[in-house]
Order: sequence, then structure tokens, then C-alpha cells
Amino acid sequence: MRTFRLSIAVAAGLWAATFSQDLAAQDAEGGIASQPDDLSEVDSLSQDDELTDAPGEDLDRPDVDSDDGPVRPVEPPPPELSPPDRLEDLIPEDAVENPADWAVQGTDAAGADSPAQAIAVEPLEQDPLEVEPAPGSFAEAFEDDEGPTPIDEIGDPLDVDETLEQLAIPTPDPLEPEEDVPSFAEIEAPDLGAFPALEQFRVSDELVLAFPQENERFPEQTDFVERFRELSAIEELDTDNDTIPQLAARARADEELLVEMLEVYGYYDAEVIRQLSGGRRGVAENPDDDERDVVAEEPQVRFDILPGVRYRYGDIDLGALDTLPDPDGDRLREMFGIRPGDPLYLDRIVEEENELRVALAESGYPFSEVNEPSLLIDHAREEGDLTLPVETGGKYIFGGVVSDDPAFLSSRHLERIARFDEGDVYQASLQSDLRRAIIATGLVSSATLEPVEISPPSDGQPGVVALQADLERAPLRTISGAIGYGTEDGFKVEAAWEHRNLFPPEGALRLRGILGTREQLASVTFRRNNFLDRDQVLTIDAYASDIETEAVDARTVALRGSFERVSNLLFQKPLSWLVGAEVLYTDERNRVRGGISRPRQEYLIGSVFGSATIDASDDLLDPTRGYRITGYLAPEVSRSLSTETFYLRARVDGSYYRPLGSTVLAGRLAVATIQGAEPSEIAPSRRLYSGGGGSVRGYGFQAIGPLNDLAEPTGGGSLVEGAIEARIQTGLFDGAVEVVPFVDAGSVSLGSTPDFRFVRYGAGVGIRYKTSFGPIRVDVGVPLNPREFDAPVVVYVSLGQAF
Repeated sequence: MRTFRLSIAVAAGLWAATFSQDLAAQDAEGGIASQPDDLSEVDSLSQDDELTDAPGEDLDRPDVDSDDGPVRPVEPPPPELSPPDRLEDLIPEDAVENPADWAVQGTDAAGADSPAQAIAVEPLEQDPLEVEPAPGSFAEAFEDDEGPTPIDEIGDPLDVDETLEQLAIPTPDPLEPEEDVPSFAEIEAPDLGAFPALEQFRVSDELVLAFPQENERFPEQTDFVERFRELSAIEELDTDNDTIPQLAARARADEELLVEMLEVYGYYDAEVIRQLSGGRRGVAENPDDDERDVVAEEPQVRFDILPGVRYRYGDIDLGALDTLPDPDGDRLREMFGIRPGDPLYLDRIVEEENELRVALAESGYPFSEVNEPSLLIDHAREEGDLTLPVETGGKYIFGGVVSDDPAFLSSRHLERIARFDEGDVYQASLQSDLRRAIIATGLVSSATLEPVEISPPSDGQPGVVALQADLERAPLRTISGAIGYGTEDGFKVEAAWEHRNLFPPEGALRLRGILGTREQLASVTFRRNNFLDRDQVLTIDAYASDIETEAVDARTVALRGSFERVSNLLFQKPLSWLVGAEVLYTDERNRVRGGISRPRQEYLIGSVFGSATIDASDDLLDPTRGYRITGYLAPEVSRSLSTETFYLRARVDGSYYRPLGSTVLAGRLAVATIQGAEPSEIAPSRRLYSGGGGSVRGYGFQAIGPLNDLAEPTGGGSLVEGAIEARIQTGLFDGAVEVVPFVDAGSVSLGSTPDFRFVRYGAGVGIRYKTSFGPIRVDVGVPLNPREFDAPVVVYVSLGQAF
């Protein structure tokens, strides 16, 4: 009989196990008959359990063969045991009281008498670790009908290498390289060179920027700093009581701003390092007495900016513009100033996009569209591919102008003031110019012009568009009035009524009246703007006046007509001109000062006149550079006391402007003469005088000239005037205020050739306040060599510069 006993003892934290087995019997019978299939299915045995193989037991052994092979023993299911409540319940009491005796329980007597004797384990006829698998279990699913294979029938041991080879994952075939994608070997490793030396730019007491000292690393740094100064959150929200958390939050916002700004300049690999220092009380050394004074350190933010490599433009796609036929296609593509390889700058994309829109609209493409640009950044190539979708919409020519209110402003009149003719290539600037001209008439409060297709482009020929004009009428009648006082004019009340379109189109009628201590006037004026052509004005004026100046006392009735091409704020012309004629009857004399009455003399005068102006200045009302020259000629005939006199009045004015930094130097020279008659043969109002705000400042109007024995001005036959002034910017009110010191001089001679016997000088200072419609001028002048009747100070107020 084979015996297998298993005893377990726990004492002092140690486990002891004793096994006895008949090793000789095991060797004689060829070893254990079966191996347990699943150790997890072995049931726990109590310390008193003993397995014996009795003859009367109804157990089949694995070494008992049946016809179909070994028969598995059938074990009854183990009883269900409830888990103990405590760990100590697992330890038997006798194991605690006598661990040594408990550990040898169940062994043979011989073995008990000899503890050092080798422990023999007798094999059981049935393997107690072999358990019948439960129905439906994993073990039953893979149970071999023939039972477990005996150890002596097991073949060669497992070949590990062969098994691993069978389990190995096959190596995939290598991928074919893509032509446009660089390999890792082709990608250059980042430059991990030494940290460059930095140069600081102090934006404020709280903010410092540091750039590489080598300017070629970031040549745009000056513009970059100024731009950052305007956008910085630290600068915008700077106060004297900033706390460290507030400054830190603004610094984080500025760090993001710097990264975005660097990308605007094309630096997509830039690094910005933010440092916050100060904001705490520190200790400073006193070099005089070695005492340590406690001082407060102001918080400061420093950004170290490492721009890295500046990206460049790669491929440029301009949509339909790339396929537009020449010559327009080539010219428009050349006008788009970005080329592959140029340094990347986002602001330049916006600039070139706007210039391309203008170029298309100026080249006959009224319906062109330039959509939103996109930029694809390729960090591997360090380039940005630009796509700017352009749709040309076809080329067109002008076909005319259509008014929606022809009774008010006809289509013919609108075409007359337009600067284009039918058949001209469409230009958006000409469309905008026509709109401004319509508004400048003063007859409409709003005007809208839209190109309307008349015929589409076909067979390589441009289409035709007409400009549809939608007009909204403005109030046409105006009543105006003024009350004032001047040192030259005295008290004066003025009133006027005007209808600006009484005789369409643009035929205005104006009634005007003046009542004053030195001037009375009544006039009726007809004026037609844009007569026959753009900016041409026809004027007919009838008036009656009684005027007293420093030199003349005249009562006049006159009819005057002129036709002129004017230069205006909307279109300052390089050449403007005027021609006209007048006829007048006047009863006048020189002003009496000595108290001796002088008789009046009647004159009937006829004149034709003309003038021309060459304007090469940069502004009509406030020039800063360039020059102007104006010439005037007026042949006249005068009849007085049954005597006719023929003479020629001529005058030339020139002015020059030159900027010197923020200051403008301006000079003026005027020369006039009367040829063919002595001054005494000419009506006093037609002679030459000097003095006044547009002549020699410091003197009254017409106050300079020859005097008779009673110190009364008589006028002269020739004139010379000169002036020089400096227009100095002050920076006040955002540069709107200028200070203007000036020196003027003038001479009037009796003869037709200047002799400079009577020269007067004036000087002073003025103020200019610049507005959108021109500077407002206030000049205060004093005469440097005054005469008895000259005022000590004269003030002049007007719109525009003195010259």
C-alpha cells in the first residue's frame, strides 16, 4: 500500500511540511501515473486528512487501463466551506500550543523517533491533485478523450527556437519614399550654437526688449519696437500702482503679442523668453558709511527675442490672373510686387492685395474680385506658399452716364463734367472723380455711381458699361448774413440770397447787399458752373457800389463778365486761366485827408483782361514745396472830360516754397506796371497801391504809395512787393498750430518803372491753425517805418496762407 501524507503547521510565523514517500516503490513502478491538469482545481486539505488506498474503495486509478485507454477517477465535489471571520481561525489550537509536535503528526512511528531520518513519500495509486473538471469549464472543453499523456510517453522536449519563430511577426515590406517629402536624414538638425549677445531697447521703466546685437539677425527691430510700443498691454495699462500679478498677466499677453508680431515679419521659429524681476524690497550698499539701506525695487519685465531664420515666399498662386492674356496679364502680374524668394512679411501681402485691387479696377475690370489670401507655412523648407484667388470678371470700356433725375442734372451734363469719354477703358478712379465732382456742385446731398453692363466681352473685345447715377437733391436756396467790424472796413452788415440751380443745370442766381461805414454795395450775379466743360465757370455780375479806402473814394456802376477755368480743392490744376471784359461808370477821387475838398471826376472805362497761373505747388491753400507764377494783362480805355486814354495794366506774381525739416520757408515777389499813360490820366481806382494782408502786412489796405502835399495818397504807375516768412511747426494740437514770423516790404513809384523812392517795411508774427479745408490765418503786423496816418498795429484774419 502506498501512502501520501500532507501535514501543515504554523508556529512563530513559519510553515513546515513533511512528506513521506516510498521512493524505491516509485522507481520500481515507473513513477507517478498521472499529472494534475490544473493546480487551481486542487482542493485544500485539512491538517488531519489522510489519503489511503484501501481495497474496498470504489475508486478507479489512472494506472488501471480500460479498453479505450486510462480511466479518470471520479471525485465527489468538495464540500462548500464558509470563509472564516478572522485570520487566526485558520490556525489550529494544538499548532499554537505545541508547534513541533503538531508538525510531525501523521508521520510513522519510526520517523517520529528519528527526526533526522529522511522523509519518504509513497506514491498514491490515485493522484490526489488530479480533479475532475467541472461541467462546461475551460478544462473540460480541452479534455482529451484518452486522458493525460503519461510522462514516459511524452515526446521530445519543446523546441523554443522553433516556437518563437512561429510566433514572430513578419517584417513588413519597406515603404516607397515620397518625392516631395524629405527623409529624416535630409532634414537639417537645429542649430544649437552659442546664445547670441543681446542688445537692450528700453521701451519704458517697466518694459525692456533685448535683440541680437548683430543687426542682420533682425534688421526690422527699430520698426518692430515702435509697433510693439503702440500695442503693448504693459504700456497701454501702465499705472503707478501696478502689482506684480497685474504686471505678470500683462507680460503673458505681451509675450503672445511678440510671437504674433514676429510671425508678421516672417519669423516662424522665433523664441521669446520672458523674465519678471524686481517688485520687492531689496538691500543696497551705501558706499559712504557702509550702512545697508533698504530700498524698493520697481518690477520690470524683460523679453529676450531670438528671431531665428526669416522665412521666405515660396510658390505664389494668383488664380485667374496667372492665365490672363497679355498685355494686361503680364502688366498686372508685374504690379503684384511679391516674388518667390522675397522675405516673408504679412503686412506686405495686405499692401500688395490692395494695390492689385486698384490695378484691376484701373485697367478695365470693374467686376473683378480679389478674395481672402491664404499662406501655407512649410517649416521644412522655411517658406510660405501664398494663394491669392483673383477673378477678373472681364474687361470693359465706358459707355456713358445715366442720370436718374434728368430734369435736375441731365445725363448730358454729367457726361460733360466727367473726365472720360465713351470708348475709354474703364477706370475706377474716373468713376470716383465724377462722384466727387457731382457732390462738389452743392446741388446734391449724396450721389451713387454703379457700373451697369450694357454688353459683355466677346471675341477678345471688351464689354461696355454705363455708370448709373442715383442722386439725392440737396436744399438749393441759401440765405446768409454777417455783421462785423474791421480796422480797415469799419462796421459792416452783409446779407445775401442764392438759388444754386435756378437755371438748370447749375445756373445760380445770387443777390448781395452790404451796408457799412466805408462800403455800400448792391449786386446781382449769374454764375454757371461746369460751363461747356469741367471746372469752367461763366460769371456775369452787375453791381453798384460806394467804397472808401485809404486811398480812394469811388462811386461805381459796373457790368462785368468772365469765363475761367478754375483750380479748386478737388482738382488742383497745373494751369488755370481767366478771360473777361467789363464796362463801368465811376465818379471818384483820391481820399481827402488834409481837409481841403477835392472835386470828383467821372470816368467811363472799358476793359478786356486775362490771367494765367502756373501752379507747381503741392497744396492749394497750404503749400509746403514748389512754386506758383501768375501773370495778368488788362488793356483798357478810359474817357474822362472828353478825353480818351489808352493804357495797359500788367502784373506778375511769383511765390516759392521750400521745406527745411518741419519748417517751411516761403517767399513772394510781385511786380506791376501801367504802360501808356501817366497816373494822373487814369482813374484813382485803377492806379497802383500797396499795403494790406495780401501785400505788405503792418499797413492798411492801399495805404502805401506816393503822397501829395497834403499827405494824401495819389497812387502810382509801378509797384514792387516782397515778403519772406517761416512757417514753424509747434506740435500743439497734434501739429495743427504753426507760428509764422514774417517780414514784408513794398514800394510804389509814380512812373511806370520802379524807382524805389517810397519803400515801406512791415514785420510781425502770425498763427496758423490747420483744418481739413485749409489753415485759418491770424497775422499781427507793425509798420517798421510808419508815416503819420499809419496805425501802430494791424490784425489780419483770413482763410489760407498769406501767399
